[in-house]
Amino acid sequence: MQPDAADLEKRASLRWMKLVALGLLVVAAAVYVAATVAGPQGWLGYVQAGAEAAMVGALADWFAVTALFRHPLRIPIPHTAIIPKRKDQIGASLGQFVETNFLTHEVLGERIAGAHVGMRLGRWLSDPDNAGKAAEIAADALRGTLEVLDDDEVQAGLERIVRARIDETPVAPLVGRAVDLTVAGGHHQRLLDAMLKGLAGFIDDNRETFRERLAHESPWWVPEPIDDRIFAKIYEAVHRFLGDVGDDPDHELRHSLDARVAAFAARLKTDPELLEKGEQLKIELLEHPEVRAWIETLWLGTKGRLIEMTEDPTSELRYRMVRSYQRFGERLLSEPALRAKVDGWIERGVGYVIDNYRSQVSHLISSTVERWDGAETADKLELQVGRDLQFIRINGTVVGGLAGLAIHAATQLL
Repeated sequence: MQPDAADLEKRASLRWMKLVALGLLVVAAAVYVAATVAGPQGWLGYVQAGAEAAMVGALADWFAVTALFRHPLRIPIPHTAIIPKRKDQIGASLGQFVETNFLTHEVLGERIAGAHVGMRLGRWLSDPDNAGKAAEIAADALRGTLEVLDDDEVQAGLERIVRARIDETPVAPLVGRAVDLTVAGGHHQRLLDAMLKGLAGFIDDNRETFRERLAHESPWWVPEPIDDRIFAKIYEAVHRFLGDVGDDPDHELRHSLDARVAAFAARLKTDPELLEKGEQLKIELLEHPEVRAWIETLWLGTKGRLIEMTEDPTSELRYRMVRSYQRFGERLLSEPALRAKVDGWIERGVGYVIDNYRSQVSHLISSTVERWDGAETADKLELQVGRDLQFIRINGTVVGGLAGLAIHAATQLL
C-alpha cells in the first residue's frame, strides 16, 4: 500500500526530530573535543565533564530508543529489536488489554448513558432531510434483501402459509359473519331495492313475451279481450307490489327478508350440512387452476412491486418511510419514556455484543498483528510514536550534561 499524505508528514517529522537529537550529540561531542584539546583546567573542566556526560546520556538513550524497533547498528545484541521479536506477544497483550479495560459493561454503559443516544437520534431524525437519508438507507437494505432471496423457497413457503391459513379458517361461519355485517349496515336492503328496480325493468322489457305466454296457457274458449284484461290486472298488480315494497322502508317483505337473512347467517355458523358444503367449496376453490396460479405468482408480484417502490423516491412506500422516521424522531424529542426505552435497547444490544463477541475483538487484534511482518510492525509503530521518543534522546543529552556538571562540581568540592 502506498503511504498516504499523513504518513509522509509523520515520516518527515520523525526524520527531523532524529536530526535534532543527533545534532545535540554532535554538539556535545564537539564541545568535549574542544575542551579536551584546550586542557580541562578551571571552568573548562566543567565544560568537559558536562559534554562528556551529555554524550553518554545521548548515546544511552539512542540505544534504548533504537533497541525498541531494531538492532542498534545492525548488531544482534540480546534484548534489542524488541518489537519485531515480540510482536505476537504484544498483539495478544494489546487485545487482552482492550478486552479487559474497554469492552466492559461498566465502561461502555457509562459512555452510552452519557451520550444520550435517544435524544441525539431524535434530533437527527426529526430533520426531514435526515429522515429521507434514513429512509433511503432502509430502502436500499430492503431492496438488497429482496434481491438475494431465493424466489422458489420464498414462494413455496408463502404458498404453504396461505393454504394453511385458508385451511384453518372455516368458510361458512366466515360468510355468516359477513352476512351479519351486511344486515347491520343495511346493505341487503339496498341490494333489494336494486333488484326491485331491475325486476320492474325486466317486466316492462318483456311485456309482450309475458302476454303471449298467458295467451298460450289460457283455455281456448276464453275470449281474447278477457285475457287482455286479466293480463293487465296482473301486470298492474305486480308493478304496484314492486313499487310498494320499494317505497316503504317498513314493508313486511323487508322485515321478512331481514329475518330470513339473519336465520341464514345463523345456519351458516352452526348447521353441519352448510359447514360441510362450505369446506367442500373451499377445497374446490383452492384446487382451481386459476387460484393455484394466482397463489404461485403472489410472491413474484409482491417482490417486483416492492423493488419498484424502493427505487422510486416519490413512491408511497418511500414517503411513508420518511414520515415514519420523522414522526419517530419527533416522538423521541417529546417523550422521555421513549428515549429511555431506546437508550435501554442500545445498552442491552451493546451488552449482548460485549458478552458474546468481545473475545472475537481481542482475537482480531492479536491475529492481525500476527499477520504483520516484524520489520513492518516496528516501522508502523515508530511512525506513530517515534517522533515523541526522540525527546527521550534530547532529554537524555540535556539531563546527562547537567548531571555531569553536578557530579564534577561535587567532586571539586570534595
